[in-house]
Amino acid sequence: MIKARLLVAAGVILAAVAAAAAQTYPSRPIKIVAPFPAGGPTDVVARLMADKLTAALGQPVIVENRPGGAGGTLGVRVAANAEPDGYTLLLSNVGSLSITPSIYRNLDYDPIKSFAPIAMLTASPQVLVVHPALPVRSMQALVVYAKANPGKINFASPGSGTQPHILGELFRLRAGVDILHIPYRGAAAAITDLLAGQVQMYFETTTVLLAHIAAGTIRPLAALSAARSPQLPDVPTAIEGGFPTMQATLWSGMLAPAGTPPAIVDKLNAAINEVLRSPDVQATLKKLGAESKGGTPQEFAQFLASEVQRWAGIIAAAGIKPE
Repeated sequence: MIKARLLVAAGVILAAVAAAAAQTYPSRPIKIVAPFPAGGPTDVVARLMADKLTAALGQPVIVENRPGGAGGTLGVRVAANAEPDGYTLLLSNVGSLSITPSIYRNLDYDPIKSFAPIAMLTASPQVLVVHPALPVRSMQALVVYAKANPGKINFASPGSGTQPHILGELFRLRAGVDILHIPYRGAAAAITDLLAGQVQMYFETTTVLLAHIAAGTIRPLAALSAARSPQLPDVPTAIEGGFPTMQATLWSGMLAPAGTPPAIVDKLNAAINEVLRSPDVQATLKKLGAESKGGTPQEFAQFLASEVQRWAGIIAAAGIKPE
């Protein structure tokens, strides 16, 4: 009986401490871990959010790029092991949270159990692009060319286990073509070599491709969305190109280490939703071909769980084996 009372008392004390911490939060700078190099789509969103959250929360919010590991797993692991006090957050995407768990066995983190979801941030369609020297202007033409030139097309990715890597492997299997995967350390490096013609093909989000497409330095063949992208109305969808199962969105979200007090999670969620609703942020994201999302922590948690299941099925269908 005494033990039970002591446990109840301890619970009340811990709850009171957590509530007090939430009332004064934040009282010092906040760090957002971005598990990819600077210049990629996740980094672009991270820096936009850090700038706006600095004003919303009244404390400096900084971005710490922690690239490394397959598909950004190093940075995710760093965030998972941080103190659950709201001062280290993770801004990551579909790759490290929904894809890598089905490819790599020893991640040292669980995308569901290791984090407290705060809010979904953005979503933007993936686009299949090629170097202009490649004599193709559609997905079907790409298939014909690849079959006539086996082993001569290299497709880039920001790293093994990332969404562009899985999409390239899925295309290779669905089209029955012999193409070679070239992994890079981030999207910026992959795009640099694509522009130089060192690789010929790439799946990537509109967030970092639109400027290059507008300049004519890369050629878009298909948008991997259900409908044509408003930013690329003349580019057909993969469905129109004969690949109905190749639909993919690069989404990003903010998370905290598991055990972060719910009151702090709720405070961050309210600030993030306020930022995402602001007209200037929505206009900036629109120019990048991204859509602001937002919502509750519970909605993001449900979405994350469904994405883990969805990509596990895609990876199994593509025949990609866990390493």
